[in-house]
Amino acid sequence: MPYPPPRARSGPRRRTVLASAAGAALLVGCSSGGDTGSGSGGSGEGSADAGRSAARAARARAARDSGGLVERYDVVLAAYPQLAPRLGPLRAEVVRHVEAFGDTGGTPGTGGTSSAPSPSATASSSAPSVTAPAPAAAPPTEKEALAQLATAERALADRRVAALADVPGELARLLASVAAAGAAHAYLLTEGAR
Repeated sequence: MPYPPPRARSGPRRRTVLASAAGAALLVGCSSGGDTGSGSGGSGEGSADAGRSAARAARARAARDSGGLVERYDVVLAAYPQLAPRLGPLRAEVVRHVEAFGDTGGTPGTGGTSSAPSPSATASSSAPSVTAPAPAAAPPTEKEALAQLATAERALADRRVAALADVPGELARLLASVAAAGAAHAYLLTEGAR
C-alpha cells in the first residue's frame, strides 16, 4: 500500500523556529560581555556614557518598532474583527514588548496618551525604524492580512537578531527573547493556522 505524498511546507517547522530562538538566546548569553555597550575596549566615564546612550537609543528604537507592529495589528483587527480571538493574544504580547523596552505612554495602541514617540526618543536614535509604517487600509482578504502581519513579524525578528551583537547584555537578552516571540508569532500567523 503506497503512502501518501508528504505535505509541502511553505515556512519553517515549529522545531526550526524554537531551535533558532533557543540558539539566539544561547548565543547572546555566551557572547554578551557587559552592560556598558561601549564595545571599543576603552575605559572611563566617556565610553560608559556613550554605551548607556547607545543602549537608550536602541531601546527607544525597539519600542517604536514594536509600537508600529501594534498599529499593524490594529488596522487588521479594524477591518476583520472576526480575527480578534486569533490576533488579540498576539497583539497583547506585542504591547508587552513595547512596555518591556521602556515605552510607557508614547506608542500608539499601548494605552498611552500620545500618538507619537517622544522627541527625545526620536532624537536619540540615529538608525531608522525597522518596522514600516502601518498601512492605511487592511489588505482585501483575511489571508493577505495575516500574511502581511506574519511578514512584518518575521522581518522585525530577523532585524533584532542581527542587532544582538551591537547592544549590551541585558538588552541583547531582551531583544533575543522578543525576536523569538516574533518568530513564533509569524509561525502562528501562517503555518500554525493550517
